Order: sequence, then structure tokens, then C-alpha cells
Amino acid sequence: MGGDRRSVGKAGEEIACKYLEEHGFIIQGRNWRTRSGELDIIARHGKATVFVEVKARRSKSFGRPEESVTPDKARRIRRLATEYLASAAHSPEVRFDVISLMLDPDNNLLELHYIPDAF
Repeated sequence: MGGDRRSVGKAGEEIACKYLEEHGFIIQGRNWRTRSGELDIIARHGKATVFVEVKARRSKSFGRPEESVTPDKARRIRRLATEYLASAAHSPEVRFDVISLMLDPDNNLLELHYIPDAF
């Protein structure tokens, strides 16, 4: 099950990066990790540094993917972003977006919901 979840997550991030690039984003980093956690995608869009949380699922039985970005999760992402910003050149404009994906059993895209400035 864990491997299957990882394959869904990896497929979701690939689809999300392609979507972002098609919409003018420049991907600056993926899966940036510290002891505190991981940032899925770091991108530049215009003058903004954008931290993108990707949520991919194959079923809505536990709710829509974006519903799993709770206030606690948003706080953790902000804290990680602060660590990243302290270690890298960046724009003073920062945004937090979410991409929610529904995939079929073969990890093909069924639905994509992009939420700019999600938190």
C-alpha cells in the first residue's frame, strides 16, 4: 500500500509540474526536504516564489484531495518555506498554492483542481 501511495504521489507531482510549466511557471525545486518535512514543488511565477502542495488520490472516499491540506498542514508548509527562503535567493513576493488531482488506477489524470493563494 505504501508503494502504491508513493506511485500516486509521484505521478501527481509529474502531472502538476507539467501543468504549472504549461501555465508559465518555472520549476525551481521539487521534493525539498529538511528534518521538518518536505515541500512538493517550488516555482517562480512572474515575480512570485510559489510553494505548491500537491495532493493526488484515486478515490474521493476520504474526501477531495485538497481537503487534506488542513490548517496544521498549512502551518508546517509555511514553516518549511521559511527555512527554504532563508537558504535560497528568492523574490520578496511569496504565495502558497495547492494542486488537487484525481487519478485513475493507472495514474492517468481524471481531474485537476488548481487553487492559487490557497493559504
